[in-house]
Amino acid sequence: MSLLTRRALAAGLAALPFANIHAQEVDFPDRPLRFVVGFPPGGPNDLLARVVAPGIGERLKRSVVVENRAGANGEIAAASVAKAPADGSVFMLASNGSTTVAAALNRNLPYDARTDFAAVAPVGINPMLLVVRNDLPARDVAELLALARAQPGKLNGASAGAGGATHLALELFKALGKVDIVHVPYKGGGPAMADLMAGLVDVYFGGLSTALPHVKAGKMRALGQTSTTRSAAAPDIPTIAEAGLPGYEAAISYGIFLPAGAAPSLVRRLHAAVDATIRSPDVARKFSELGADPQFGTPTEFAAYVAADLEKWAALARQAGLKVE
Repeated sequence: MSLLTRRALAAGLAALPFANIHAQEVDFPDRPLRFVVGFPPGGPNDLLARVVAPGIGERLKRSVVVENRAGANGEIAAASVAKAPADGSVFMLASNGSTTVAAALNRNLPYDARTDFAAVAPVGINPMLLVVRNDLPARDVAELLALARAQPGKLNGASAGAGGATHLALELFKALGKVDIVHVPYKGGGPAMADLMAGLVDVYFGGLSTALPHVKAGKMRALGQTSTTRSAAAPDIPTIAEAGLPGYEAAISYGIFLPAGAAPSLVRRLHAAVDATIRSPDVARKFSELGADPQFGTPTEFAAYVAADLEKWAALARQAGLKVE
């Protein structure tokens, strides 16, 4: 089941707003389908969508057009899909940043991640790397935790922005490791990594695809990756959980959603098209090039994962006093 663990399934099943499976069979509209992405062209969300869009269109026998609706960490796109017709003409690829993380941190979202979407299929997972400046006297996760405990409040951890995935990864590390690392938010991952390489900050959780080239170039050191299993793109870097912090997991996950109220037959057919596309060796290769690992699961399993992921980040937000208005 990979990303979709049995525990997540058990935790989320009771909360799933699925329609009657005996509802009337309906098909997708006979016109181009809008595949909404909440970020500009060229980023991980957009690139993954463009990798899977042709296969989805081929299997649904429809033209699938990727539509970028950037802004507010993907929330503008999610709000538009929440209000779109549930006839299959619109669906979206979204990360947990604009679904479960956003819902955990912001009570004023213009959509409800719990009820406004029908979970269709997981797509992939993009682990982050825990990276540190080269001269930090910590060679692994255990040594970093020991250093932080010996000097509470002395180390600082950059993020690509308050409330985003890199910030939450840091906060989870602090909570599970029981350490005090000062959060320093930046306006994007590029400036955060630039200051890490310059030695101005100590710690950063960066996307594997963007951080790994700097690690290989010797400009920063990787101590661990944030997924539960090692990514195929970085098999020599241990997970944070196996390197000294059991239970840690903070990868960026991606999935496909229809508006709530979509007929079960639309959910099933779109899921089948996504699942078959991701199992294609060519698509798997392209995912690996983007630093992402394909993920699989039924709509029910994916919905359960989404529900469990939301509760995980909501619990962390309550514990750490995090919120975004």
